[in-house]
Formats: sequence, structure tokens, C-alpha cells
Amino acid sequence: MTEFRTNGSVLREVLSLDGLHVLDVGSGDGSLVRYLVRHGAHATGLECGAAQLEKARSYAPEGDEVYVEGVGEDLPFEDTTFDAAIFSNSLHHVPPEHMATALGEAARVIKPDGTVYVAEPVAAGSGFELHASIDDETEVRAAAYKAIREADTVGLRGVREISFHTSYHYTGFDEFKDDTIRIQPKRRELFESMEDDLRVGYDRLGVPEEKGMRFDQPMRVNVLRKS
Repeated sequence: MTEFRTNGSVLREVLSLDGLHVLDVGSGDGSLVRYLVRHGAHATGLECGAAQLEKARSYAPEGDEVYVEGVGEDLPFEDTTFDAAIFSNSLHHVPPEHMATALGEAARVIKPDGTVYVAEPVAAGSGFELHASIDDETEVRAAAYKAIREADTVGLRGVREISFHTSYHYTGFDEFKDDTIRIQPKRRELFESMEDDLRVGYDRLGVPEEKGMRFDQPMRVNVLRKS
């Protein structure tokens, strides 16, 4: 089994965050943006989901972070605006036909020799299994990895790949439900039609801990540098 790491520890190993101007592409509820700011970065979150943006903006600011509505394949920023761009569990949410474009857009908006950091969940582990009955992402995660490996076509060169496993927690089934639907509101009807079975899977796959129910997730990080 690969080494257990937190997502944050891997990120901080790769990027010296203090003073860095960072774009988080697909920033969700803003948790990574707030983490970046707490560690000294100037962070901008880009998110296309209205519910996610509302959630992100509901938190008290950690510093000078901002949130912008938009999509990864058409970034609303000038060239060479940022030192680094991050896709954290988000590249596979870009339509497959636009994944290469999204990486190219990230290359465009970072400075010369800037870094694109792509953290993608592997299609395995209890966390993946929990969500697979709602949305099996095996194919889109494979498509994301293919786009990463071919990123030289959009001005990025791979410099490092890191594999590890991590975990995340839900304080209860209701948090799992709320997060799943907020990420993709179209899932509501399907989730509610399967709720009894999902509750059984939640109890079967999760490991009770003090922080809540733990789910394990293998991860792969690819570090790309602007050519």
C-alpha cells in the first residue's frame, strides 16, 4: 500500500505557499482556498456551481481570498496572472473533450516556469465505492490522467508524480448527502431514490472515528511546469 499522506502535506511539499499567487480551479466550498491563505498564499477560487460559490462565500474570510464564477476551459484571467494553478479533485469534472483545453488555460494564466498542480483521486478505495453508485467516475478519472500525460501538447511538462493514500470524514450521513448534492444538484433525485441503499453502503464502508465516519481514497498528484 502507498504511504498515507494528507492532501495538504503533499501540496506544501511541492509548493512554497508563502506569498504565492495561486488559482484554485474548481474551488468548491472554498476549503482549499482558505487553507492556502492560512499558509501565506494569495488565493483565487474559480467555481462554476452556484451552490458551491454560495457556500464558499458564507465563511468568514481568512485573508484576501476571492471567488470568481467560471469554468476551467475558459479562465476569466489575463495571461501570466498567477504563480501556480491547482486542480484539486477537479480536472475530472471538466468535460473530457475540454480537459486538455483546461490545462492549456492553466498554462496560459501562470507565469513563465510556473506550476500546475493536479491532484486526482484514483478510482479505488472506500470513498470511491461509496460514490460510485451515484456517479461512477472510472472513465472520467482515466480521461483526466490521459490529459495530464499529454499535457506537453498544451505547453506543460511533467516534472513529478506522487502516489499516496489519504482519507476524509463525514460527521454523519446528512453531511454526505448535502455535500454530494451541492457538488452536483442534478444528483438530488437519484440520491433520494437510492437513499436507503446509500445509507447501508455508508455504514458498511465507513470506519467510525472521533472526527466522524472515515473513508479512504488513493490519490495521484502530477506536478507540471510551464514549458
